Amino acid sequence: MSLPILKAIGIIHSPYQQPQDTPIQSSRSTAEGWVEVFPEYAEGLEGIEGFSHLILLYVWHRAPSEVCLKVKPFLADFETGLFATRFPCRPNPIGISVVRLLERQGNRLHIHGVDVLDGTPLVDIKPYVPEFDVFSPERIGWYEQVK
Repeated sequence: MSLPILKAIGIIHSPYQQPQDTPIQSSRSTAEGWVEVFPEYAEGLEGIEGFSHLILLYVWHRAPSEVCLKVKPFLADFETGLFATRFPCRPNPIGISVVRLLERQGNRLHIHGVDVLDGTPLVDIKPYVPEFDVFSPERIGWYEQVK
């Protein structure tokens, strides 16, 4: 199967330089950062300031190249399958974060809740819409044991 090649549409800037310094999820981050959308994609930001939260899709550009199908979640002391986690050593190192949009200045988005390394390549932005993005889960897998 042929897949499209992903293009970076921008760069995420954060205070984090080393992987061990990043929060484990955007919901646990109090850090601010900014998203620089490349000028050729800036027109696509029209209307984005109407949303309080954004979903950022990015590439873990410094993730280990080795794929680990069994991993120890950051919050747990046991192993589980990679796809039951958000661990970065994936066949396709794609990450996702939900951040608060504080302000738009042209092609720059000032955000709160950043949890990625400075210089992370951004591949997409989607608006966070509660009617589409909030569910009441019946099961939360291994996380039930550690929360």
